[in-house]
Amino acid sequence: MYASLRDCILDLERRGDLLRIPFEVDPNLEMAEIHKRIFDAKGPAILFEKVKGSPFQAASNIYGTFERTDFLFRKTLEKVQKITELKADPTNFLKQPFRYISSPLTALQALPKKRRFNAAARYGECSISDLPLVKSWPDDGGAFVTMPQVLTLPPDSRKIMQSNLGMYRIQLSGNDYEMNKEIGMHYQIHRGIGVHHKAYNEHNDPFLASVFIGGPPSHAFSAIMPMPEGLSELTFAGMLAARRFGYHFDELGNVISNDADFVITGEIIKHKTKPEGPFGDHLGYYSLEHPFPVMKVHKVYHRKDPIWHFSVVGRPPQEDSSFGYLIHKLVKALTPGEFPGLKSINAVDAAGVHPLLLAVGSERYMPFRDQKPEEILTIANRILGSGQTSLAKFLWIAAEHDNLDADNIEGFFDHVLRRVDWRFDLHFQTQTTIDTLDYSGSGWNAGSKVTIACNRPIQRKLCKTVPRSLQLSKPWNQAAISIPGVMAIDGLSFTDYGSAKEDIGQLAEQIANQDLSEIAMIIVCDDAHFLSETLNNFLWVSFTRANPSHDIYGVKSFTEFKHWGCHGPMIIDARIKPHHAPPLLADAQVEEKVNGYFSKGGPLHGIL
Repeated sequence: MYASLRDCILDLERRGDLLRIPFEVDPNLEMAEIHKRIFDAKGPAILFEKVKGSPFQAASNIYGTFERTDFLFRKTLEKVQKITELKADPTNFLKQPFRYISSPLTALQALPKKRRFNAAARYGECSISDLPLVKSWPDDGGAFVTMPQVLTLPPDSRKIMQSNLGMYRIQLSGNDYEMNKEIGMHYQIHRGIGVHHKAYNEHNDPFLASVFIGGPPSHAFSAIMPMPEGLSELTFAGMLAARRFGYHFDELGNVISNDADFVITGEIIKHKTKPEGPFGDHLGYYSLEHPFPVMKVHKVYHRKDPIWHFSVVGRPPQEDSSFGYLIHKLVKALTPGEFPGLKSINAVDAAGVHPLLLAVGSERYMPFRDQKPEEILTIANRILGSGQTSLAKFLWIAAEHDNLDADNIEGFFDHVLRRVDWRFDLHFQTQTTIDTLDYSGSGWNAGSKVTIACNRPIQRKLCKTVPRSLQLSKPWNQAAISIPGVMAIDGLSFTDYGSAKEDIGQLAEQIANQDLSEIAMIIVCDDAHFLSETLNNFLWVSFTRANPSHDIYGVKSFTEFKHWGCHGPMIIDARIKPHHAPPLLADAQVEEKVNGYFSKGGPLHGIL
């Protein structure tokens, strides 16, 4: 496959899947705006040949479509899938020996390879200020590395198989960072680097870290891949690239990737933080300024003729959605071993991944009596107690039925909303942790979760239009159906939770005696038309702007022995609250300038 990022770029160009931009483009918002236009149009990968303020070229949108992502790994993906299948069930080798005969060799040949020195990897040195300082959104705190591969080792170790490779965003400029001397390191809960950081806090060794940018496409993907226990990210990178991960140590002890286009080396200062952010993040809002670790910069190395690899993060779907697509393909075989009884699972990309998780599981506990959720609740607890899936905020889980699949979002909601009984099927966790990037909760990294478990006969039909008999009084003035059985209502902005409880209580009382038999769920929102315009709008607004314990209400609700439920439709208050992070909006002047590039007579006319 590819020995470098430039190899990949040239291969895409031969395929007719690369756009070269030969004129100078500003990395301050302009490059990101061009990227977003081309990504939204499902356009080609992009090579920015002249980056203002930098001697280096930059590339983005490499993983911009699922089809192109498959192409990048067309020669190796099946081999890696076979290895994950064997890890999930080693007896597969006995069942189909010819299918798996080469798998052990594939893994062995992918082991990382140490070299004493590699001149290509350290062709030149530069400063942070020489790099393409890409800023994606107007209120970002500065320029960020959005496709970094951060490698650390535990104390007292130079054994590369003990390393952790992760994609933790890096702030290069802005805030209080001393340019060229220090950078910001952002990582959250359930991240391997945190284990290393804790170990170094109790040790005298300096906490060395290396940030790789570029290299073969498999390297960036490996940094984000949730690896099975016992499989190194570097081995995985080697398998997916069909090329061993080459590395060496520099004079200060930092690990250097032989294939990366750039390597930033340094030392994470163990007990020091500085404000990092804001940053336009993958939930579609800014993650706000918070204290995060600081890395003292030692060196910035680059290859000959390197390419700066970046992406633009924002409201999904974005380019990083392809990572979720690939992860799903690769770990599908491992799911039954990790979550016994689980048939399918979908961390919904359009809702920002962690806010909404859909799952289908087996239900075998008491097959001789009336259907209700039992085994699937056990599976739900396992999901919420395991690694990244523990960050799920709304977990909808249904018992397996016919061809029910969590990946078919519309089909899943249609099945569940017909059958769910809000009197019994809501299960809350309050005062718990949620995704660091989710500001819907009661504090930073703090909020609640709800499991909606469904295993019942059909309870209702689902309406596809607003019931003609529905009567709303002011301030509630607009209703629309977003998906069958779900009605959006707007008309009143959120002020505080006391007022919300009173206002939605009045709404619930107002409609309680109307015919709501075909409505399963009501979303109170700021714009019912927008929420109902597309499935993705429904998913994004409903589940990123609600904290279950605070924002779930119901028609004819009750509490019995600490269990909350409702006899009528469940209501989610998905209005924007004062404590929410602001949504991502482009800069109007930059939009206008980029419009000129794509308009008639512009240098990019006809591309979209």
